Amino acid sequence: MTGRLLFSLLGSASLGACVAVPPPEPPAMPVAGVATWNTPLSTETEAALQRIAELDPAIGSVIAVDPTAVEQASRIAAAGLKGPLAGKPVLIKDNIEVAGPLPTTAGSLALANNVTNRDAPLVTRLRTAGAVILGKTNLSEWANIRSSRSISGWSAVGGQTRNPYALDRNSCGSSSGSGAAVAAGLARYAIGTETDGSITCPASINGIVGLKPTVGLVSRTHIIPISASQDTAGPMTTTVREAAELLTAIAGSDPADPATREADSRKRDYAAGLDPNALAGKRIGVMRFASGFGTDALLEAALTVLKARGATLVEIKEFDDKAIGGNEFSVLLTELKAGLNDYLKSSPAPIPVRTLADVIAFNKAHAATEMPLFAQETFEQAEETKGLSDPEYKKARETSFRAAGPNGIDRLLKTHRLDALVGPTMPPAWKIDAVNGDQISGGGAGSLAAVSGYPHLTVPMGQVRGLPVGLSFLGPKWSEAMLLSLGYAYEQTRGPLPGPRFLRFIEESPEVAPHLRPAVSR
Repeated sequence: MTGRLLFSLLGSASLGACVAVPPPEPPAMPVAGVATWNTPLSTETEAALQRIAELDPAIGSVIAVDPTAVEQASRIAAAGLKGPLAGKPVLIKDNIEVAGPLPTTAGSLALANNVTNRDAPLVTRLRTAGAVILGKTNLSEWANIRSSRSISGWSAVGGQTRNPYALDRNSCGSSSGSGAAVAAGLARYAIGTETDGSITCPASINGIVGLKPTVGLVSRTHIIPISASQDTAGPMTTTVREAAELLTAIAGSDPADPATREADSRKRDYAAGLDPNALAGKRIGVMRFASGFGTDALLEAALTVLKARGATLVEIKEFDDKAIGGNEFSVLLTELKAGLNDYLKSSPAPIPVRTLADVIAFNKAHAATEMPLFAQETFEQAEETKGLSDPEYKKARETSFRAAGPNGIDRLLKTHRLDALVGPTMPPAWKIDAVNGDQISGGGAGSLAAVSGYPHLTVPMGQVRGLPVGLSFLGPKWSEAMLLSLGYAYEQTRGPLPGPRFLRFIEESPEVAPHLRPAVSR
């Protein structure tokens, strides 16, 4: 049902013979930042639409705007709705259904006519909270599960989403558009989805807050699926408080999603519970083994903040995750076929595909537009799986879950008497490279949270030569309130960070450019 970052399982991608497209010219309009948002409700929505029109051609983060957005804002204002989300524009990842004229495509031309005229339950909850559904965001096509050689942030429908800090850099995925749009100030609130890394990675490298909730806290109904075991939707925002506000709105039980049966009893007002002193007295495990290129110094600075706020830091030795990767991938392949077949069969829209096999055939028939950059070997592997009753699938799921959950996060917390774990989320953004594919140096520990289904919060930690990286907070099941408070306490002490500059290349930045010139004139 949700986004998926396959790099942790399959390594860096390597693409075929396609030439990388130079980044577009930066937008003429500078980012105005948060100061533009204290406006009347309809004006705020109009301002967001203007920013999309002026800034997004260079970024490619929004697939479509909702033509009813201004009307929604006017109705909300007339009704006098109150609350933190009343009248606030929210962008929705385009694998989540929204009632109205917009299709839900997952970035695929096969679903170009997938207008279901129904809201996913999480969207219904947003409307109840007074949010304005602003539009749909681009994503890595099929939430990055079609191929191990895909380019993050690319879809046949939406093209390539770019990082607003440097337009030649990737925005990660699969919630690429949600991350880039919030970073660029197109909206302060967006919804992403994650199976493994697809909220937290784009949040980290676009310099925003992202929360992957406990699987079962937020409904997955009417979201295009990957894995019933790992899929979840979650908030992507500019601040921790906004993430807490968004999670408060979308969390809750859904009779159509059995995984959410405990959600109503577990959810709370996450924003009201934020505590700037939450770090005091907490024991935090430090996962240095998750460090990536350039993040070591920033991690040390972040740890200094945590310690200054009263946390006790405990070093965690490298964790053996060999039982996770291959088994997780096997689980995702099997669950993808089962879940996608069910979704496609039940769509009320006049779509030309009703099974995964149909999608594979569609892509072959439309290879010039669907597969100009990479193939669909992961789809083809999934089509060969034997179903949810296959003993090998069940064994793989049990093995990977136990390694990540009971013998992973739970064991680390218990053994070291910890409240939470921290570490770098990801290395900084890599270049968009259609010749060699996604090139990532290092990685984070997000797969532990993804495979176990436990929550994972990332908060901006700083920048590596002008490119953002995040600090991850991991905890046990249903620990969203604690993680948000820990992240909030860190964020309040860390201080402000520079926003995006829409550079064509990071090498143009004043931090980098002088060092690329010869030291001696010739």
